[in-house]
Amino acid sequence: MQTVLCEVDQRGIARVTLNNPDKHNAFDDAIIGELTAVFSAIADNPAVRVMLLAATGKSFSAGADLNWMQRMANYSYAENLRDSQALAEMLRVLNFMPQPTIARVQGAAYGGAVGLISCCDIAIAASAATFALSEVKIGLLPATISPYVINAIGQRAARRYFTTAELFNAQRAQEIGLVSEVVDAEHLDEKIEEVIARLLGNSPAAIKAAKQLIFDVAGKAIDEQLIEQTCATIAAIRVSPEGQEGLQAFLAKRKPNWLLKD
Repeated sequence: MQTVLCEVDQRGIARVTLNNPDKHNAFDDAIIGELTAVFSAIADNPAVRVMLLAATGKSFSAGADLNWMQRMANYSYAENLRDSQALAEMLRVLNFMPQPTIARVQGAAYGGAVGLISCCDIAIAASAATFALSEVKIGLLPATISPYVINAIGQRAARRYFTTAELFNAQRAQEIGLVSEVVDAEHLDEKIEEVIARLLGNSPAAIKAAKQLIFDVAGKAIDEQLIEQTCATIAAIRVSPEGQEGLQAFLAKRKPNWLLKD
């Protein structure tokens, strides 16, 4: 069985699906390698406008596969380091993809799965979805995913959920910023399509630049260098082909050329 599926529709929506439902979409080193390759290919594909990360079955992902964890228990420090570096590379590629990314969370998301969700720009969860950062229960840490999870939920929530390992529901996940919206399961795809439609209505080049702008500005001191950088950024996008097209279309009260033709 193919454990990672990828398809791109005619609109340029890439759907990446974790397809290991019998193991609750738990992942191991092989699946991490597959995900890294798929994410990299999508990032390099100019025809892809949006990426959706989904899963089959009842669970989004149970995190690390038990057989993989058993193998890791016998690894040396050097082997564990290489293993964690592979996971870190997969998360890095996902986090910094130029296209907007959406996580479709239909069920349980534990451990490393919370890292996957944190690396996506938008996360839509079913109301029955549950979440946990349960690593400390078995003497481990959510170390590799921590930069992304802390960025998503903040230090205060991380200090609770990293240490208690408690289960929390979708409503709580929304309160702390892990997921963007919570809907009943029967409306999950409808809500995702609404978000996709909004993304497709915007300039592809501007969306990519907007994501990069966040990475460039977040956490920086508002000094002369940052102010000059942001001024140069808006000046460059204004004179770009899509910037010119968008402005002209707005002034002429017509649709810009990146909108899909009916």
